[in-house]
Amino acid sequence: MNRLSIVCLGVRDMPTSVRFYRDGLGFEPNKPGDNPDSMEFKNVGSTLSLFPLDLMVLDINKDDPPKVGDGFGGITLEHIVRTREEVDEIAKKAIEYGGKMLKEPQYLSWGGYHTYFTDPDGYLWEVTHNPDFELDENDMVIF
Repeated sequence: MNRLSIVCLGVRDMPTSVRFYRDGLGFEPNKPGDNPDSMEFKNVGSTLSLFPLDLMVLDINKDDPPKVGDGFGGITLEHIVRTREEVDEIAKKAIEYGGKMLKEPQYLSWGGYHTYFTDPDGYLWEVTHNPDFELDENDMVIF
């Protein structure tokens, strides 16, 4: 079953953004602090994540990072899956049906496995297998 697991916003100022979403809008963070490396906020059905914008563009493609305002708005849509094989299958189908590969499926230094591609309109998707994430019976991430 496919789903939108995470909406990730690339932010320029992590402390300001954390306070905005936590204190201003009342989202419940998954960890304490004002300046973490990243921050996820609990939400019904999906997760809102903040990630430093400068690191996001390098994560997408360090050799040819996307430029904000040049078809990239600093937002990625993420689909968390249970296995590495699912990452490969989804990436293959995405390209088959008009997507554009930005980062081939690959292992990450921390043990995960992911890929980045766009849909036919240029919206960025990340598909990730994170062995440290626990998923519920509906394949939603439990933070």
